[in-house]
Amino acid sequence: MSLLPVAEAQARLFGLAEPLPTQTLPVGEAVGRWLAEDLVALRDQPWADLSAMDGYAVRAGEYPGPWRVTGESAAGAATPSPLAAGEALRIFTGAPVPPGADAILIQENATRDAGMLTASADPLPAGRHIRARASDFARGAILLERGSRLGAAQVALAVLGGHGRVPVRRRPRVALLSTGNELVPPGADTPPGMLPSSNAPMLAALLADVPCELMDLGIVADDLDAMTAAFHRAAQADIIVSTGGASVGDHDLVRPAFAAAGGRLDFWKIRMRPGKPLMAGTLGQAQFLGLPGNPVSAFVTGILFLLPLVRHLSGAAHPLPFLIDAALASPLPATGDRDDYLRAWRSAEGIVSVTSQDSAATAAMAKADCLIARPAHAPPARPGDRVTILPL
Repeated sequence: MSLLPVAEAQARLFGLAEPLPTQTLPVGEAVGRWLAEDLVALRDQPWADLSAMDGYAVRAGEYPGPWRVTGESAAGAATPSPLAAGEALRIFTGAPVPPGADAILIQENATRDAGMLTASADPLPAGRHIRARASDFARGAILLERGSRLGAAQVALAVLGGHGRVPVRRRPRVALLSTGNELVPPGADTPPGMLPSSNAPMLAALLADVPCELMDLGIVADDLDAMTAAFHRAAQADIIVSTGGASVGDHDLVRPAFAAAGGRLDFWKIRMRPGKPLMAGTLGQAQFLGLPGNPVSAFVTGILFLLPLVRHLSGAAHPLPFLIDAALASPLPATGDRDDYLRAWRSAEGIVSVTSQDSAATAAMAKADCLIARPAHAPPARPGDRVTILPL
């Protein structure tokens, strides 16, 4: 089986399943989700011409006055009666502007003597300090497109648009399986030859910022029957993620166990470093990702495949990682016949590659705040050269 380019593997992964069904939630419970439909404004914002300042509503053509103050308008009040020639209305921020007025004379620029008002500053142009009706958005306008993620600003927009509930996709259920006879639970004693199981906690942390439900199925021994049974238990999830056992050794049993459980492999082995042994397929209605066991490989493939898959099932319009252009601060060697994803960090001088790029070097990985994405057969790079990075 030839090595699959990363972009092609990502596209094939998305093609294995459609986004999950839609549910309608209170807007406060939908934070972090992606919209399943376009969100249309149910009202104008502002609902009327509103004052942006405390002061007086006047006719700009009558500057500098005098005007006779006939009343006031405060936020939350109905639109006041029309303003007649020579009249002014005391007005407060957020209050509706009376018909006939076309400017706000701010109180700092006003002189009032009993019921009479004059302007004491520069000329007042029409429209000054007025927020026009529907200047933010109009009823019927699309506020947020399908596939937009609901953060704090988007929640405010949805609520101001008249929505208390919004349509989003159901959260994916993600089952995590850690395979290997050498693994022990986090915090347990580690006799010689044993290793703390770090991949499941790491992937759970990676998934903490996206909407999903985690099912940690624990450590599965390198035993075909045990691993097959674990896949059967995991089949109720939307995404099954295994770590380890994805290569070709005698103890790498993920592929045969997956097949024995009824799984169908779609692709295996990616043209990337680290992460070459990654595999993907389906088991019933669930999508399967078999990640490498080395922590750095699991981390990088988690970013490039697992997170995008969760976003895809959640209805994200743009599920793939965000890439940006940056300048190098340290040299890089030429790449081989696979795409490289190098752990690096951002300094004031530019991007600095971490010292060790070994797929088991977790101390170096923990220092990284970005990945440098370099294509296969790229020439050596020098400080100042431009590279593509993926912020972490």
